[in-house]
Amino acid sequence: MGKYAPLIRRHYKITGIVQGVGFRPFVYRLAHELGLSGLVRNSPAGVEIEAQGLAQALAAFEQALSHDAPPLAVISSITSDDIPIIDDTTFEILPSSAGEPDIQIAPDSALCSDCLRELFDPSDRRYRYPFITCTNCGPRYSIITGIPYDRPKTTMADFPLCQDCFHEYIDPLNRRFHAQPVACHSCGPQVSLLKAPSPPLPLLGRECCSSTQRGEVGRGEDAILQAVDLLLQGHILAVKGIGGYHLAVDACNPAAVQKLRERKQRDEKPFAVMTADLEAARRLALMNETEERLLVSAEAPIVIVRKSPDCQVSPQVAPNNGWLGLMLPYAPLHHLLFGAGSTFDVQSSMSTTTNVEPRTRLTALVMTSGNISDEPVAFEDEDAIKRLSGIADYFLIHNRPIHIRSDDSVMRVFQGKPLFYRRARGYAPRAVKLPFQLQPLLAVGAELKSSVCLARNDQAFLSQHIGDLQNDSSYDSFCQTIHHLSDILEIRPAQAACDLHPDYLSSRYAEESGLPLLKVQHHHAHLASCMAENGLSGEVIGVIFDGTGYGPDGTVWGGEFLVGGYDGYSRAAHFRNTPLPGGDAAVREPWRMAVSYLYQALGEAAFSTDHPAVRQLSDQERRVFVGMLSRGINSPMTSSCGRLFDAVSALLDLRHEVSYDGQAAIELEALAETVECSGTESYRYRVVLHESGPAELDFSQMIMDILADVDVGIPPAVIAARFHVTLATAATDVCLIISGSSGLDRVILSGGAFQNRLLSEMVYNALTKNGLQVFTHRLVPPNDGGIALGQAAIAGRRKVSYVSWRSDENLE
Repeated sequence: MGKYAPLIRRHYKITGIVQGVGFRPFVYRLAHELGLSGLVRNSPAGVEIEAQGLAQALAAFEQALSHDAPPLAVISSITSDDIPIIDDTTFEILPSSAGEPDIQIAPDSALCSDCLRELFDPSDRRYRYPFITCTNCGPRYSIITGIPYDRPKTTMADFPLCQDCFHEYIDPLNRRFHAQPVACHSCGPQVSLLKAPSPPLPLLGRECCSSTQRGEVGRGEDAILQAVDLLLQGHILAVKGIGGYHLAVDACNPAAVQKLRERKQRDEKPFAVMTADLEAARRLALMNETEERLLVSAEAPIVIVRKSPDCQVSPQVAPNNGWLGLMLPYAPLHHLLFGAGSTFDVQSSMSTTTNVEPRTRLTALVMTSGNISDEPVAFEDEDAIKRLSGIADYFLIHNRPIHIRSDDSVMRVFQGKPLFYRRARGYAPRAVKLPFQLQPLLAVGAELKSSVCLARNDQAFLSQHIGDLQNDSSYDSFCQTIHHLSDILEIRPAQAACDLHPDYLSSRYAEESGLPLLKVQHHHAHLASCMAENGLSGEVIGVIFDGTGYGPDGTVWGGEFLVGGYDGYSRAAHFRNTPLPGGDAAVREPWRMAVSYLYQALGEAAFSTDHPAVRQLSDQERRVFVGMLSRGINSPMTSSCGRLFDAVSALLDLRHEVSYDGQAAIELEALAETVECSGTESYRYRVVLHESGPAELDFSQMIMDILADVDVGIPPAVIAARFHVTLATAATDVCLIISGSSGLDRVILSGGAFQNRLLSEMVYNALTKNGLQVFTHRLVPPNDGGIALGQAAIAGRRKVSYVSWRSDENLE
């Protein structure tokens, strides 16, 4: 052995989210600490490194790359090859290399602990600066206007760096090295407080108005302090955040919450709540370790947690609901609202009859999306002032533009792991790794809870939640999202995929794109979505429970048991078809489904029962309903699980009309959770097997049993719990029958009904107990927000580039 250990030079290729997250300076500092020479630079596929040194130092270097990367970095792969050593004594950061792009974009991130400490440090030059940030935190996806990700191609382009910020920006040893949003009081964006115009501005027209015309009443620190005072007084504020506007009120002020409900036209749907920190959150909710970890994560989602018995939040925030959508501040401005204190004399503003102690700090804020119900969240200032001036009393705005809107992500914990309800800020456009390669393609999703997916190679990039594609503003947002995501990822689709439903706006977009097109059945896409994110191949049993999906037989599907994989599916079983009296009206009025299920179980005798759903009908209306149901007039057939929940909710006199999607099911679950379900017996049901064609799951006997329990005064909570047990037991029985005949032992659970924690746990536990492997969603929502991923996976496997379009059902 020689006197000196030999040097080694190694070339590394790193893919994933490694640009714009401080990865190069991390590598630079690490190399200097370990005495390595070489270089690091961005590449079209991520980051490439050449490192030269002793074997022991390189081993430590590789260990740190994998385990100590910056908090916003997400490494997909690290590959390395030894290369010839060179005469090299320094380590440098070089300009980006050229080549075929394969980049990933970092999502927006919550304020990091270092910046938070500086925000409230009087000795720091960014003390109380509402836009403090560094390479480890702050906006990314929402401010990018193009690539490469450099300051001129972000919405910070109009804010030249001052000398102090510039020195930080070019120093590889500084935490703000190449942090594109970096700024300070001297050179960066500023906050203003505006009084809402009265009367509200018309929605038509794009004319801008000056700050004076818009009623500016404060800037900077003064604007923040005034905003806190106004919130404590019960005013509604529109607050501009990272990905859009929130509508904010004091969550502990019932009158303020009610005023927001009336103005926003949101009668009962729960509002999200923000509170100052984890300690404050613990006073509002009962949380486990996973829920707390999600709350304080860099993604900072809204987490659905159980209310504490002494929760100070107004009951009107989440009526008829034992759960609370809770989040922590994620932008510096949010932290300042909770930490600002107040100069307002609260006592003088309060009624002399109140016993409530005056507060000078906010306990909790309702922070709901800044929109009128069913519209996308507002993100452009002039548009926000026009659209929200009929709701908000004041606007707390800033002059850093948002380029792409991104709503808050929403999740709850299931089986100790996160389950998305809405995937947006903090997570989009993070890639989902596919178990196979595909050519570049676009999948446009469905209609409700819209999101889109762009995919290439083995990466699927799911967009942020867009909303329901049922109006022009949502469709405009949908189109903008496709164009923006395609541009920044440099994906040029060679094919497209859409839902089988011919009238969805997303389907029409795909048809008009001119790309080779595959139309994918809705529930098949659900199945493929869950398979893809779990890295599954082959065939599985798919239990897909949701509200609505267009079936190839012309009926409305929604209580489905499928067998198949990416390449095709068969319908093994489904809920017995039931009339949907009045079509879409039955979705808004659950009493109609109660009448339909009663008619299916009892025939015309259903209209002689003394149930409220029937009792409300006049003799003439009863005759009309008999005609509709017997002849199928304006009563399409459905196997929907969601409509079964609606029917049972109405049978229990719990909910006869709904004001938001899934309300009846949510309240039925909440009611069932108030009693102990273990040991509860199932109601009766039948699995009807046919010699050919799918089996049917018939709940007519259950409907009769529920009606009997109602008649004898069994508590509604007990009936609700027993209904959940019945549905889970029936689903398990059907899966076991299918498994026995097919030999398959893997089951996936997908569809919006599996947002129901109680049902999901019952089905999961029962299937597992019977020896089946169960897979659920973790990376995308089980609802229609995950549909685009499934469409992409199916289209990618089908290789439809040679045809103009194909329908999914023609390829089974």
